[in-house]
Amino acid sequence: MSWFSSIKRGTAAWKPKGFEATSRWLESTLETVKWEKMRQAGRRWGRWGAVLGGLAGLMLFAPASWLADAVNSRTGGRLILAEAQGTVWSGDAVAVLTGGPGSRDARALPGRLGWHLRPHGLGLKLVLTQDCCLPEPVALIVRPGWGRVQAELINGRQAQAAGPEGAAPGFGPGVSGQWPAGWLSGLGTPWNTLELTGTLRLQTQGLRMVWAQGRLQVEGRADLVFQDVASRVTTLDRLGTYRLSLDGMQDQVMLGLSTESGALQLSGSGSVGSAGARFRGEATASEAERGALSNLLSIIGRREGDRSVISIG
Repeated sequence: MSWFSSIKRGTAAWKPKGFEATSRWLESTLETVKWEKMRQAGRRWGRWGAVLGGLAGLMLFAPASWLADAVNSRTGGRLILAEAQGTVWSGDAVAVLTGGPGSRDARALPGRLGWHLRPHGLGLKLVLTQDCCLPEPVALIVRPGWGRVQAELINGRQAQAAGPEGAAPGFGPGVSGQWPAGWLSGLGTPWNTLELTGTLRLQTQGLRMVWAQGRLQVEGRADLVFQDVASRVTTLDRLGTYRLSLDGMQDQVMLGLSTESGALQLSGSGSVGSAGARFRGEATASEAERGALSNLLSIIGRREGDRSVISIG
């Protein structure tokens, strides 16, 4: 075995001077580089974590004024959420109707409109409450899909029972609400001239809207009743009660105007679709009330003898 030991000692003797020191230096350098890479990666993850945390905090605590600005922009300044408080997800504001930018007309509803926005399946559920005008909470459920977006308007009881796919067709009563007719004066002409009094009542049933391939489809029905309305341009204490019906027929909404009671008789029909709105109607008065309603008939539409023709589109 002595010869083996001699070969081993000879091999070791052939190693360059400083070889072991160089190896230790290389190992130390590699560890330093590895540590530096880990530290830089940690910094990057830390920065990304801070950014994501900031975005999450911003989304969770986004101020209600952001939602108010969005509503103002989407409605052309005709619906304003004034004095907005809270966050985008939960807050309240004063609902104000105006005639748009530059208009001096504005009319606010009494009390405050509250909202709660929450995830609902793959979509969102917006619940609205208002003591003066909504007997029950109203929910708008928005569900995105492949090339389409569906929005469904349901009442509070349906909102609690509805799953991610929405409420079952015909489930329970629809949305109901009532507002002072004078609120419309905020929209400017001709509402500010008419200065209506009375109540606006809304009742919906199965109202659902679908945006697909750039087209809007509407299903369900809505009835807007002008109940016991009067106007400052007449000497009559009461004009009557009138119903405007909206029936969704896929790519268009059919309109129908009728008189339930009153001295002023209104009737008409039309539609709203991709080509715009079209409506043809007329207003008449009994011979006994014709003098008291003459000015109002001239404001409502184009006079043709004893009747006023209403034409849109």
